[in-house]
Amino acid sequence: MTSVVKALSQPNKGDEVRQVLVITLVLNILVAVSKIVIGAWSGVLSISADGVNSLVDASSNVIALFANRLANRPPDADHPYGHRRFETIAALLIGAFLLLTAFELISTVIERLQGTHETLVIAPLAFVVMIVTLAVNIFVNTYETRAANRLNSELLSADAAHTRSDIFVTISVLVSMGLVAVFQWSWADTAATIVIIGFILKAAWEVLSRTTRVLVDTAPFDPQQLIEWVQALPSVEHVVRARSRGSLDAVQVDIDVQVAPAMTAAQTQAIGSAIRAELERKITGLAEVEVHFVPAETDQTDYALLTRARADALGLATHEVFLREGQKGKVLEMHVEVPAGQTLQEAHQQVSQLEADVRDHLPEVAEVITHIEPAHSPTAVFSEDQQQQIAALKAGAAELLRDNFPQADWHHFEVFPTLMGFTLTMHVTLPAQISVEAAHQIAESAETLLKARIALLERITIHTEPAE
Repeated sequence: MTSVVKALSQPNKGDEVRQVLVITLVLNILVAVSKIVIGAWSGVLSISADGVNSLVDASSNVIALFANRLANRPPDADHPYGHRRFETIAALLIGAFLLLTAFELISTVIERLQGTHETLVIAPLAFVVMIVTLAVNIFVNTYETRAANRLNSELLSADAAHTRSDIFVTISVLVSMGLVAVFQWSWADTAATIVIIGFILKAAWEVLSRTTRVLVDTAPFDPQQLIEWVQALPSVEHVVRARSRGSLDAVQVDIDVQVAPAMTAAQTQAIGSAIRAELERKITGLAEVEVHFVPAETDQTDYALLTRARADALGLATHEVFLREGQKGKVLEMHVEVPAGQTLQEAHQQVSQLEADVRDHLPEVAEVITHIEPAHSPTAVFSEDQQQQIAALKAGAAELLRDNFPQADWHHFEVFPTLMGFTLTMHVTLPAQISVEAAHQIAESAETLLKARIALLERITIHTEPAE
């Protein structure tokens, strides 16, 4: 309960982004008002222009707050993929504000170059106000950039770029004020402004290029990289196509995977879950993964897989599926697990339906031979006599195996009753460098020995594992 309360009390990403934007908005308004007031009082045009530029920062914060609230709304009927594009559009508007700021500065520079040069007298208070606002701007930029990196937010990143341009503008104003106050170089303000325009245009290009890539669905990840990640999974043989879209903090991925035609829904669901889990490990900002399955065209028939698919459709389970050649053609043998508690007639009807379905889908099979057995219930309660038999069987099997196969480590013995006897499962640890064929041969020999010495064992399952 404590962990649940703690998780609920922690703010989500949208709340954290909104908190950062509110703090930034308040500081930008204070900076803008301070510059405009001191600019009007001192008569220094560049300070007033810098104040207007700070107002642009504040207005972009308002847009960002509005977009952040929209972007974090859950998907609905009109927006089934969510509202994240509102954040991208807001970032695009911030880029447009950067261009507007650059245009205003260019217009001011042209007016100064065409006008007459006037001698300016700059009061010490103007320097104090500009230095304080510069410190505030640096704090805001650092705070917002760190938050953008921590939350992986393109909105905060774009807004931080805008604030960064304001830092350069303020520095240029301070430098020009110093040159004017000391050397009476009125052209210094114009020259510094031209340099700052270049910084602003660069920031605008970065923001606009990043947001337009998202709006035109430019892939955030290389398709080949996605294919390599997915095909590295043991359950995936071939990826037909891989696509991605969205921003880095809200990536949407589509994967088309080729599978055997007879795979069941449960099997493809397991493969899809493995793909999603792998991509979540590789991609930090993964928002959605769509996995599509394409049936592979093959000349080889997987009889066990096709049989399992037909059994799944009837609510049955199969194992030990074996194909052999008979006098009239192919013979398919299998064990079929039916729900426990029903009559033999009911079970026989279900299995007969399975046999008919298999023959319909595999016309080359001349005969289907089934062995009916009840599905094991994991909640079965054993009697005292059964518990004693189980303990004796475990001890006897362990002694036989350790005497005849001393090179192997036999452990994890489990025994449970079946209709005609008992089922035994166990693990065996073998040298890591041994071949699969050799390991299988040891398991087969052990199974033959146990069935020959312990008549009550109806089924044996041995899990082989390498030594560490």
